[in-house]
Amino acid sequence: MEKKEPLVFVGTYTEKILFGTGQIFKGQGEGIHIFSLDPATGSLSPLHMAKGIKNPSYLDFHPNRRFLYAVNELKSYNGEATGTLSAFTLDPHDGRLEFINRVATHGTDPCHVTVDGTGKYALVANYSSGNVAVLPIRDDGGLEEPSHVIQHRGSSLDPVRQSGPHAHSVILDATNHFAYVPDLGLDRLMIYRLDAEGGKLKPHEQRCFETRPGAGPRHFVFHPGNSYAYLINELDSTIMSLDYDRQRGTLKEIQTVPALPASFRGNNTCADILVDPSGRFLYGSNRGHDSIAIYRIDLSSGELSPVGHESTRGKTPRSFTIDPSGTFLFAANQDSNSVVCFRIDRQSGRLTPDGQATSVPTPVCVKILR
Repeated sequence: MEKKEPLVFVGTYTEKILFGTGQIFKGQGEGIHIFSLDPATGSLSPLHMAKGIKNPSYLDFHPNRRFLYAVNELKSYNGEATGTLSAFTLDPHDGRLEFINRVATHGTDPCHVTVDGTGKYALVANYSSGNVAVLPIRDDGGLEEPSHVIQHRGSSLDPVRQSGPHAHSVILDATNHFAYVPDLGLDRLMIYRLDAEGGKLKPHEQRCFETRPGAGPRHFVFHPGNSYAYLINELDSTIMSLDYDRQRGTLKEIQTVPALPASFRGNNTCADILVDPSGRFLYGSNRGHDSIAIYRIDLSSGELSPVGHESTRGKTPRSFTIDPSGTFLFAANQDSNSVVCFRIDRQSGRLTPDGQATSVPTPVCVKILR
């Protein structure tokens, strides 16, 4: 009988990381941490740890829930300028992971992975080299060499962070027809058609959606109603509401709102973005202000109205997730080694910390097996 409690997986930094700002950061993690989630209280109980995995900084599950994929955020592998993607079998009862294989992503510092809806491909964004790789998935869950690699080219306003392309994530729509790649270095949200037969990304008629110069697009999410989408910009700390045409895959701006309170004067970069399961609220993380920004979504227009900000009770919330019931939000505070649980008020969208902070060294990504 399958375990009733949801399983929570946390990826970490295990080695030294050189960020685009020139900052050197020493990871303290040992691999991927696995917890069980009590759906009544939000408490996390440790189950296992998959050790010996280098910088498993972002994770995704196969649709069949039997495999997990982790990027290895590295600048070199076997003497070549590339990171890797690792594949694991996943026991859905207790979350135990068993290594299958790893494959080069043909780009440096892979920072995001998405498994497509068919379970045939893993799509990886390589941050530092600014390219995207499509890796075929075998029947046993293992990975094959990339079937396609697309190299982005260009630059934008910021001479340090935007001197070249920096693909930051790959998001697929619900139909599995379109792939969206926010490129921080280009100030563009690239749009592709996914050829699920050939494992290729083909140019879309709307080649890209352009942000304001210096915005630095990072992560992208669809509204569950499939009429809107939202883009969080890392460098100028803004969130964009977008009109989404499900049939054509095109995007058009509705609104841009600040992710920070007007009174904040410090340095900040935005990171993650999610819509709650009800589709009524949107959340974005601030690193510097160290908060979750909360917005109410107008279901008739897609526009955002500010609700407020909640401290993550830690430093540098790089990632966060919401449980399937929409009851709890878990924020991964990378620089204070904690995953903090918040209860979501379903009427207002506000967050209340419940006092539970789970110790995890340099947590980077938190995912719930749904």
